[in-house]
Amino acid sequence: MTHAHYQNEIYLRGLADEVPPFTTDTTRLEQAAEAAMAPAPFGYVAGGAGSGDTMRANREAFAHWRIVPRVLTGATTRDLSTTILGTPMPAPVLLAPVGVQSIVHPDGELATARAAAALDVPIVLSTASSYPLEDVAAVAGPRWFQLYWPNEPEVCASLLHRAKAAGYTALVVTLDTWTLAWRPRDLDTAYLPFLRATGVANAFTDPAFRAGLAKSPEDDPGMAILRWVSLFTGTDKCWDSLPFLREHWDGPILLKGIQHADDARKAADAEMDGIVVSNHGGRQVDGAVASLDALPEIVAAVGDRLEVLFDSGVRNGSDVLKALALGAKAVLLGRPYVYGLGLGGEEGVRHVIRSVLADLDLTLGLSGNTTIKDLTPDTLHRAHR
Repeated sequence: MTHAHYQNEIYLRGLADEVPPFTTDTTRLEQAAEAAMAPAPFGYVAGGAGSGDTMRANREAFAHWRIVPRVLTGATTRDLSTTILGTPMPAPVLLAPVGVQSIVHPDGELATARAAAALDVPIVLSTASSYPLEDVAAVAGPRWFQLYWPNEPEVCASLLHRAKAAGYTALVVTLDTWTLAWRPRDLDTAYLPFLRATGVANAFTDPAFRAGLAKSPEDDPGMAILRWVSLFTGTDKCWDSLPFLREHWDGPILLKGIQHADDARKAADAEMDGIVVSNHGGRQVDGAVASLDALPEIVAAVGDRLEVLFDSGVRNGSDVLKALALGAKAVLLGRPYVYGLGLGGEEGVRHVIRSVLADLDLTLGLSGNTTIKDLTPDTLHRAHR
């Protein structure tokens, strides 16, 4: 059964006067989620750094590239499957690491993991998960672990050991969020979930973290939160810190937050296995370059040396296709599935994933391509605006 079959399924249900429970226009999920979610949690998910200029630039960058369809190519049957760093995928799409998901829905990352597992789509679990990584692993399918690099080596090593033991197969190290940016939507509501002991489950259940506390997090959550803040924010790392990760993780390592070709070259020189071209969805540097605009130069610099993945601004199947055509091997989907979580828990996440994959499948075929390997920059036309 192809991903595009979801379209047929929806139309067939229409014969019984049944319509989809959530919009199939994944660019409208934000609007729908805003009406369903509490203002502060919605603002945390939807907001960005400063004026939101980078968020807007991410979306505008996709509009600058137009797909050039080809015809009579025999694209009736298509294959979207791929393997990235040893992980087989039904399509080149993963769920991006998003923390504190319980502010969106009580089941949080558990619902997301179950939805993704049902479709065999890999998740990248955030260090800032609302649930311990072992609990998420118990209901997850293919899974990678995202690291917010703590300032104590013992805590870092412990988290990596736990993730490996729980079956996470690749490590995604976020480099652009060693401290929080100026985020007016959160500041205006004075809302930071971590200070409310949300998104700290992996730390609070970690033996190395707990060893540094006079009392357990259960007995003194306030001190545990202060320890969390001191460990996970405020300290940038350097390139010469990377060997520590290799020492404590024997699987693939990707660096997330790469926006400059020289940094991509440094990642390759450091023998990293992959990078994620990302500006954190516009949440960290207001006025930063759009990730899609940075992608082609980075692919040209290191695409033959490591795996180049992409996120930031992806909303639908055509966005995924454009990023793949510009050289990304896979794309991480972020806010859309979180909006699906807010709208309908596990069912909402599953609907969003199926919608994006169906859209990608149909767009691939209707543009005259049969596999993702067919996609090249020639698939696109640069529109000057």
